[in-house]
Amino acid sequence: MTVTTSAPTEVELAIGGMTCASCAARIEKKLNRMEGVSATVNYATEKARVSFAEGVTVDDLVATVEATGYTAAPPAPPAGDGAEGAARAPDETEELRHRLAVTVALALPVIVLAMVPAWQFDSWQWLSLTLAAPAVIWGGAPFHRAAWTNARHGAATMDTLVSMGTLAALAWSGWALFFGDAGVPGMTHPFELTIERSGGTDAIYLEAAAGVTAFLLAGRYFEARAKRRAGAALRALLELGAKEVTVLRDGREERVPIARLAVGDRFLVRPGEKIATDGTVVEGTSAIDASMLTGESVPVEVGPGDAVTGATLNAGGRLVVEATRVGADTQLARMAKLVEDAQSGKASAQRLADRISAVFVPVVIALAVGTLGFWLGNGAGLTAAFTAGVAVLIIACPCALGLATPTALLVGTGRGAQLGILIKGPEVLENTRRVDTVVLDKTGTVTTGRMSLVGLAVAPGEDEEEALRLAGALEHASEHPIARAVAEAAAERTGPLPAPEGFENVPGRGVQGVVEGHAVLVGRERLLADWALELPEELAAAKAAAEEAGRTAVAVAWDGRARAVLEVADAVKETSAEAIRRLRDLGLTPILLTGDNAAVARAVAAEAGIDPELVIAEVLPEEKVDAVRRLQAEGRTVAMVGDGVNDAAALATADLGLAMGTGTDAAIEAGDLTLVRGDLRAAADAIRLSRRTLRTIQGNLFWAFGYNAAALPLAAAGLLNPMLAGAAMAFSSVSVVANSLRLRTFRSAA
Repeated sequence: MTVTTSAPTEVELAIGGMTCASCAARIEKKLNRMEGVSATVNYATEKARVSFAEGVTVDDLVATVEATGYTAAPPAPPAGDGAEGAARAPDETEELRHRLAVTVALALPVIVLAMVPAWQFDSWQWLSLTLAAPAVIWGGAPFHRAAWTNARHGAATMDTLVSMGTLAALAWSGWALFFGDAGVPGMTHPFELTIERSGGTDAIYLEAAAGVTAFLLAGRYFEARAKRRAGAALRALLELGAKEVTVLRDGREERVPIARLAVGDRFLVRPGEKIATDGTVVEGTSAIDASMLTGESVPVEVGPGDAVTGATLNAGGRLVVEATRVGADTQLARMAKLVEDAQSGKASAQRLADRISAVFVPVVIALAVGTLGFWLGNGAGLTAAFTAGVAVLIIACPCALGLATPTALLVGTGRGAQLGILIKGPEVLENTRRVDTVVLDKTGTVTTGRMSLVGLAVAPGEDEEEALRLAGALEHASEHPIARAVAEAAAERTGPLPAPEGFENVPGRGVQGVVEGHAVLVGRERLLADWALELPEELAAAKAAAEEAGRTAVAVAWDGRARAVLEVADAVKETSAEAIRRLRDLGLTPILLTGDNAAVARAVAAEAGIDPELVIAEVLPEEKVDAVRRLQAEGRTVAMVGDGVNDAAALATADLGLAMGTGTDAAIEAGDLTLVRGDLRAAADAIRLSRRTLRTIQGNLFWAFGYNAAALPLAAAGLLNPMLAGAAMAFSSVSVVANSLRLRTFRSAA
């Protein structure tokens, strides 16, 4: 008897309420404990990808997540296009920005009054309480909610310390104001480093409570804003496709939304339009610019029977195409799926502050409770005992820990933006330290990404400028990318071009016409053969050498003789060789990866200074991902630099993705770092800046934790009143900010 086992079902859930990577780990652990369930939870994208067997439902998965203390939403049915869906999605950063602005406005006067005794007027402390209470309770509500949720499920995170520390400082201040000596008129709050084991009834700590809340809200806001952009790569990919298509039905043209296109429909593609979906050409000839999908820099000539890909650009004539794949089956949609899989499979980095707090938080809470009990048991009195307990919480309140990452990131990214480098978030930085291999896309990254004239050979006795002027004049009437390269070079070198007469485009061969009385032919050798013309020996050799170097050779003839050969190619950027030298100086091995043919790739590698054996050529987008994974399987830590849609999945798969800002939105969003200038030298600067920013964050965390660790025993021993605790905490925060500001001195390598 044959037993049939059904394949597991896979679903993606949107997870809400996570505040750190440990939350993702907790949800993942709970889901994987379910029978027949395998789950991975990504904190960065706030999604859970779950595979489950028969007998388990999506509702069961949602219930498990909710029982863990978080929210989960099953996949929503598609409604409208992606852009509309994105517009309807709630923006968490809006609410956080509003909460941050109000909290800062409330906390700033409290901090200033506490730290400047000369400004402390009669009953100033009651104004401070009026301002600090809403700042701590309402402004810190996200921390309090998270702490309560964690407490109900037997867990503690940094939110727990933030909530306990700020609420304890507020509660003690309220007690001192209402029942102690702090509320009397004329009371001042001198900034003194005195220690009184039994003191505290006349001290308030409102500035510590409000300041910590404001600082950590700022960090939460910037983190939320970075995470908001994390899912934009898929939207950028899908938006590349055409939105509407001209369908031919019953002999008439009808403009319809792309969603209504079906397999077998015939649709019209005019010059300059995007091809709506994958299909086969049934009428017309043209040149198709597929560089955004294939990386191939030279436009592809297509005619009846040739396959074309959706989202590529029709650069030439009118085409009628029969749709062969639509919707999720198209190459563009499959590439979007590749990016989604790569992002979901990339584990989010566990931030150092979370690792510290995993041990630090429970120890601090236990120490605070133990301190309170110890002093009560030794007859020191409630005031001294509570003062010591609050001192422990305040000195441990992780203000500096919370500032360590966002301040270094803000200064580092600000300096990076001045240098044309965008760092997407702190989780990117750890990988820059380990990278040892950098994979470079060719088109638009090492090269300019557009065709240009790179060589010109003429027959003996012919004038180079005359040959270029006649060829450029004729090509100026064509829209073909190679023709534009010739025409632009001719106009630049010879001045204004004459207008051709009798211009004719010969599909797949070239162009012909009359320029200033000369019958001119420009194109492939086959075009000359149609007119019984042959290339002389010198030009034939020049053509062969150009093609061997991976360049496109264009023959030029006029008045019955072949007189020149033009060499057109995607030229290597002037800065590429220097950039690759800088990458080597950082200890990285450069590898060239391209969809172009091997001859082109080797020629570009030789000019850029990359070893020929480190060239991977003639790869499709899916194979670029495989190439990155093969390198990773060899034990390498891989950085990928690219600019096209065809690079997006590889950028997401690599340990570190660097996207050229001159490229497509899909590549930019899939990358971890964006090089705004489009200069490959910025890749070396980006890695240097990222490594330095990471070292700064690590230093900040070390010193922030060090201050707390050194002061905790003093606080527990009753030698540190809460005022001193607040001062020490403030000093640790100042040192963290000062250390971060050193990143402003970072300079691009000369």
